[in-house]
Amino acid sequence: MSDKGDIIQKMAKEEEKKDVLRLPAELLYVSELEALGIEDKKEDKPAGWQLSPRAVLKFIVGGKSGKTDISPKYMGHNRLVEIAIATLLTDRSLLLTGEPGTAKSWLSENLAAAICGDSAKVIQGTAGTSEEHIRYSWNYAMLLANGPSNEALIKSPIYRAMETGSIARFEEISRCASEVQDALISIMSEKTIAIPELGREIPAARGFSIIATANTRDRGVNDMSAALKRRFNIIVLPSPADLETEVSIVSKRVREISANYKLKAALPSNDAVEKIVTVFRELRRGATLDDRQKLKSPSGVISTAEAISLITNSMALAASFGNGKISDEDLAAGLQGAVVKDEDKDKIVWKEYLENVMKKRGAAWRGLYNTCSEINKI
Repeated sequence: MSDKGDIIQKMAKEEEKKDVLRLPAELLYVSELEALGIEDKKEDKPAGWQLSPRAVLKFIVGGKSGKTDISPKYMGHNRLVEIAIATLLTDRSLLLTGEPGTAKSWLSENLAAAICGDSAKVIQGTAGTSEEHIRYSWNYAMLLANGPSNEALIKSPIYRAMETGSIARFEEISRCASEVQDALISIMSEKTIAIPELGREIPAARGFSIIATANTRDRGVNDMSAALKRRFNIIVLPSPADLETEVSIVSKRVREISANYKLKAALPSNDAVEKIVTVFRELRRGATLDDRQKLKSPSGVISTAEAISLITNSMALAASFGNGKISDEDLAAGLQGAVVKDEDKDKIVWKEYLENVMKKRGAAWRGLYNTCSEINKI
């Protein structure tokens, strides 16, 4: 591409960033991807890939590319990321599973952004997802007027990924009905989509693959068939291994989200983040961090993603109705909403935690304890 073409492309990307609530990973980290692309020019790349596997790994786990710092997108076991990338080099698709908030969707999006520069070919699995969302559908006005034609065909994200040799993402696959899930089996086996109305089949171009995610909390809702599972390489993403890792993840994501939302509040102190993460980890595992005391767990999801959301919301409270610094009142309001999902059961669980754990932690926790206790009585 000419210098003028590069300038036009960069201007277009900058224009896309304006006034957008949430940027896709390929635009959010465009400078990092460009730096990796320059460094990676001489490396062999698989068909349909814009970066080599090693460059994709660096984009996900972080590092240095020339003078550009590559921020880590996933902080966990690097070997799991290597296995995920290696899977996408083969004819098998990838299924990321784990507890809520273990960065399954985030990893899926960033893998697609690094591999093919397009993370937007997404199917969101719900009870209302139909087989048409997976294969194709029709513009029925055109279909009735002129019959089946290319112009009347509405291509699904998977259809478009097969045509272009890129990655399609299927979020929360286990939320879909079993018969809808099984529509994937022939696509993943034969690597084609048949369109009998037009008398033809669409073969997948090289580079096509699917990254699906499934929540282990949804097990039993719509269990995946053994036939479908066999066509995926399954990777279980664990919760952060220790307190320090989870604090780092939460702090990093809060910093990125607050910058994107332009929140006019100071970033939380490490002490504040550590307190929230400590509460979440203890309630999630049903025991204090030192394992000296067993605890009851609330009915809701106490995940890393919830902790990020809680602190981001606390920043919004502090910016809009406080002095711009996160207070114990801001954190307590978020904790109440995060923990007490079931008014009858969770309120008791939360009260026991406050009285038996938080109250006994001394002066450093006193302000948060007092505020949480007052809100829990309302």
